[in-house]
Amino acid sequence: MNVNQLMITPILESYGIHKDSIVEPLNSGLINRTWKVTDGDKQFILQQINNHVFKKPYEVAANIRMIDEYLKKHSPSYLFVSPIPNENNEDIFFERDRGYFRLFPFIKGSHTIDIVTTPDLAYEAAYQFGKFTQLLSRFDVERLNITIPDFHNLTLRYRQFETSLLAGNVDRIRESEALVAEIKKRTSILDEFEMIKKSKEVRLRVTHHDTKISNVLFDNAGKGMCVIDLDTIMPGYFISDVGDMMRTYLSPANEEVSDFSRIDVREDFFRGIVQGYISAMEHELTGEEQRLILYSGLFLIYMQAIRFLTDYFNKDIYYGAKYEKHNLIRAGNQIALLKKIEDKKELLQEIIRSEQC
Repeated sequence: MNVNQLMITPILESYGIHKDSIVEPLNSGLINRTWKVTDGDKQFILQQINNHVFKKPYEVAANIRMIDEYLKKHSPSYLFVSPIPNENNEDIFFERDRGYFRLFPFIKGSHTIDIVTTPDLAYEAAYQFGKFTQLLSRFDVERLNITIPDFHNLTLRYRQFETSLLAGNVDRIRESEALVAEIKKRTSILDEFEMIKKSKEVRLRVTHHDTKISNVLFDNAGKGMCVIDLDTIMPGYFISDVGDMMRTYLSPANEEVSDFSRIDVREDFFRGIVQGYISAMEHELTGEEQRLILYSGLFLIYMQAIRFLTDYFNKDIYYGAKYEKHNLIRAGNQIALLKKIEDKKELLQEIIRSEQC
């Protein structure tokens, strides 16, 4: 029996899974630890919840349960991967020495993808995230628990940035003057967010908040099946989901790349996102929300640049750093991506208009 099995055998037994089952670690997730479990001809996904990030795991479980019940009633044909109850009919297994765990069915014929390599993949992912929100458009979003408070609150993130300029590392602030200036001259993005919070035309919706491509299940033909990793589901604005797709799908270079000349905005990938999301949302987006489609990318990328630079000034206490200027490079990377979107603004707006017709 390997280390994984020794650690989680009592957990598996609480689900009626044999102790000689095969346990394989899956390492694609950055927050929760995950294993694939094979018990004869049955397969499962076991996940340990990171309760340092999700401080109230039972509220996370309650959100997923509410959505599961709603979809079973109103959209029974939709594939929604919900936790399997244990022998006590609970969605979460908890032991003080081990932590919080849950078990999901493994969907046969499915797989995840880590990198968006084609416009079609961008379309499929955007369609799945849009479909998820559209199916839940009549769900009472106020019922949902806030699993990460202020997760995409740009107002708070900018305030934290301002505080870091006053109390952060002086040398790091001095060497970052150019980036600080880039952030300060784009406060119109913050002003727009303040207007969104007051607008009756921008709805609070059931929002995933973490729309990277690896949070979509694909079938063997490359078609999207459903969205997964539902811990960040909260009330939110659609700009969070669309913006995160733009941030993570558009450039051939990810946020870790230090050669900013490799950063670009691929128009065909942008079209895939817009096509997929709009076609899934059908008539759900208001006129004001449709006006904000391109803003979504500006919003999320700007906020991420702020968060990376704030953490750099605060000596990397949140994200950590693999090398001395890691978060400074990440912040510069995001500003470079932001500039690319600004440079192509007219072209990207024309793509949006063509898909709205």
